[in-house]
Amino acid sequence: MSAHKKPSRLFVLPLLIALLAAGAFGYWKSLQDRLPEGVYEANGRLEATEVQVATKYPGRLAEVLVAEGDSVTVGQLLARIDTRTLEAQRSQAESEVLRARENVAAAEATVHLRVSERRLAQQDLARFRELYARGHASGQQIDQQQARFDTASAALDAAKAQVQAAQAAIASAQAMVAQLSSEIDDSSLRAPMNGVVQLRLAEPGEVLGAGGRVFLLIDPSDQYMNVYLPSAVAGRLVAGEEARIVLDALREQPLPAQVAFVAAKAQFTPKEVETRDERQKLVFRVKLRLTDPAAMPQAKPGMPGSAYVRKTAEIHWPEQLQ
Repeated sequence: MSAHKKPSRLFVLPLLIALLAAGAFGYWKSLQDRLPEGVYEANGRLEATEVQVATKYPGRLAEVLVAEGDSVTVGQLLARIDTRTLEAQRSQAESEVLRARENVAAAEATVHLRVSERRLAQQDLARFRELYARGHASGQQIDQQQARFDTASAALDAAKAQVQAAQAAIASAQAMVAQLSSEIDDSSLRAPMNGVVQLRLAEPGEVLGAGGRVFLLIDPSDQYMNVYLPSAVAGRLVAGEEARIVLDALREQPLPAQVAFVAAKAQFTPKEVETRDERQKLVFRVKLRLTDPAAMPQAKPGMPGSAYVRKTAEIHWPEQLQ
């Protein structure tokens, strides 16, 4: 019996020592991780500015020039919608512009002709009135010349109206050309910002409706975390104050941040927000933006973590947040 008890004691004693050591280390670590007075923590998820690149008009996707993960610059061509039908319609509209200009030239020539006819009719009417005053022309002849002058005046007015109609036709055709040119330009999907292609949502040959999404871009230079804090904490924060963000995947590398925005109105805590304590009923949304995202390329949008803010700038960050 004694031979069996001795090895048991030798096994239990080191185990107890190890457990005590682990407990002591855990207690020491909790003391080290405890936040000093005036430093507050909140949970959140890292986000980045997102822009959806979508079609303005329906059409068939002719080309897709970038892939997921590609970096793009503002104005860069990303994809193109088939514009052959629009280009044919624009050619037709340009032909209408030329035809309308020819009609204007013809109408203006008619105006010159009608002006000459009216001037001649006016001269004849004046001459016959002189003859009538001398007794060498009858009243019937005066009436005929007056009718001729009135007819020439009406023809001149009609010719001027034709010029105006032809000029309006030019403006209408030019507007159609401009509209079709705009639609053709909008069929070339260009990057609205510098960023990275996060999602490629359509492929060449697909027919998309108006507003059909083709890409999701993110701006890795604008990463932030929205956290929700009670009024006692949020009420002391102003834009520009220092903050820290610690991602769960990068616990040993606190990321410098700044307070970018403090909501002016309280709201109920969103259901998706995870809190360590009981769920607060009314909180203020606070947006913290990374000051130098490029310094930590491992930080990716979507990573969960914790955000830390201070009551005043005089409070020093604890060692684990420096």
